[in-house]
Amino acid sequence: MIEPEAPLTEEPAAELPLIVQQPTPAEAVYSADTPGAPGPPAALEYPRATWPEKALPFLITAAVLAVDQLTKYLVETRIPLYGSWAPIPALEGVLRIVHTANTGAVFGLFQGTGMIFAGLAVVVAIAIVYFNLTLPGGHWPLRIALGLQLGGALGNFTDRMRQGHVTDFIDVGPWYIFNVADMAISGGIVLFAIVYLREYRKEQEAMKANAPDLALRPADSEPKSAE
Repeated sequence: MIEPEAPLTEEPAAELPLIVQQPTPAEAVYSADTPGAPGPPAALEYPRATWPEKALPFLITAAVLAVDQLTKYLVETRIPLYGSWAPIPALEGVLRIVHTANTGAVFGLFQGTGMIFAGLAVVVAIAIVYFNLTLPGGHWPLRIALGLQLGGALGNFTDRMRQGHVTDFIDVGPWYIFNVADMAISGGIVLFAIVYLREYRKEQEAMKANAPDLALRPADSEPKSAE
């Protein structure tokens, strides 16, 4: 007698472990309330400027203006126009005092445009004063640069309003003849550029230091299995 075959039954497939891919720090989505969520880089904070700090550029301006006008007065009253004087005869070919009338810009450039630069000096002076009053505290070198530029601009502006031209008198060989105001403007621009570049690099370094670390570590790159 043939026994009936047992009904075939399907065996359940073996369950495979569920692999869960953990998001990397760069892929993770954080909300404002997520504990430990990286925030935006913190910006540099400076204290408010004190009144002595705000007054510093004006004191430098007054000193530059006084020295500039005094030296021009001495040249105008003691040396005839286009006359010269060598304070050190042995260095006459290198350093001389030459009384000249400049109707242009700094170092004798753009002759005949003096009144245009007079109007430009007023705009620059207003901008420097506003920048100084709104500048945060702790920027002493920058305020020195602003004072030098403001004093030089007002020194040459005073000449143009007083006599229609600027008195230049410092002759150092092949270079343009200039005056104390020109020296203050040039020195202020150079100092301003140096301070600006230094502050820019400092802010960039601070932003990099405060930025969240999104570098993927080796342990984070391996998938984790669900238990």
